[in-house]
Parts: sequence; structure tokens; C-alpha cells
Amino acid sequence: LFRSNEHIHLRTCHSELIGYWFIEFGGLNKVFHIWKYDSFAHRTAVRTALAQDEQWQQKYMSKMLPILDKQDNEITYLVPWCQLGKPEKEGVYEMVSFQMKPGGPALWGDAFKASISAHVRTGYTKLIGVFHTEYGLLNKVHVLWWNENPDSRASGRHFAHEDARVVAAVRESVRFLVSQKNMLLMPTPFSPLK
Repeated sequence: LFRSNEHIHLRTCHSELIGYWFIEFGGLNKVFHIWKYDSFAHRTAVRTALAQDEQWQQKYMSKMLPILDKQDNEITYLVPWCQLGKPEKEGVYEMVSFQMKPGGPALWGDAFKASISAHVRTGYTKLIGVFHTEYGLLNKVHVLWWNENPDSRASGRHFAHEDARVVAAVRESVRFLVSQKNMLLMPTPFSPLK
């Protein structure tokens, strides 16, 4: 993270950084970041420019690649019924990844939206974004939540599990669920989402 903190400006001059976190729970020695691109052509142009950016290659990539063990990437889009949120203060983030049954949003979209909306209405957490995969493992949806701290997240989840509206919405949505994974994300000092 030290090298990223020192040289992230070389990367952000090419495209917008939405957030950059290290994973506290749900994986060790991992980082997670979200970048915004206007189109596939924009992403290609950014990747081409980065490959030709001598400072980026010398100061960051040449030092980072030897210690990189694994890298995954996905192309996702913000679902039409969700706008990217921004918290009013610093906190922690939870990324919940849902692997849904094949069929896409036409099959499970309404039930999934109802489940997310039920959690939002409880008020214990703030929805930052709901992202659906375009490339990567298909029928995967990532939901990014903000919480004040890990303890407020835990107490809020317990509260939500006792709310009959949340329980009913989740029961309907889970019919389409294959698997789920949660990660607690801690924002880096240079992350726009704190």
C-alpha cells in the first residue's frame, strides 16, 4: 500500500478512482479497487496510455509486479435502479457478492431489488452501489455498503434479521441465490470513498 499511496496520482490522471480498500475480513493480504470508465473504448485508451507511461511503469509497476501473487478483474455496471452513493463521513465498507442462478435480472432482479431495498429501509447502513457483472463470472452482483464501524454493522445486521420485512424479502430473493461472500473493506488514505 505504501507504493500505491506514493504513486496513485500517476494512475488517477488517466481515469477516475471510485474507491480503494484493503480487505480486513473475507481475505488476507488483498486490496480491492473500483475505477470508472466511460466506455470500453475509454478503458482500452487508459490501458494503452498506462502501458506507455514511463513514470507509472518505472515507479509503480516494476516494483509492484514482483510481489503480486494474483489479480482478478471484472467489468461491472451500476444497476439502473441504483445511483452511486457517497457517505457523509469516514467509515468501513462491506462488499457482499452474490452469485445468482442463471437467467439474469429478468429472472431474479425484482426479488433482489426488493431484498436490497428492505435493508436500506432499516437505516442501519448506507447503500453505496449495486454492481452487476458484464465480464467475469456472470449472474454475479456486488453490493457495496457503508457503515460507521464494524460494530455498528454487526448490530445493524442483527436488527435487520429481526425485521419481518427484511426476512420476507430475503426469503424471496434467496430462492435465486447460489452463493454469497462478504468482505469487510477498510479505505486507504487515498481512497475517494472514505
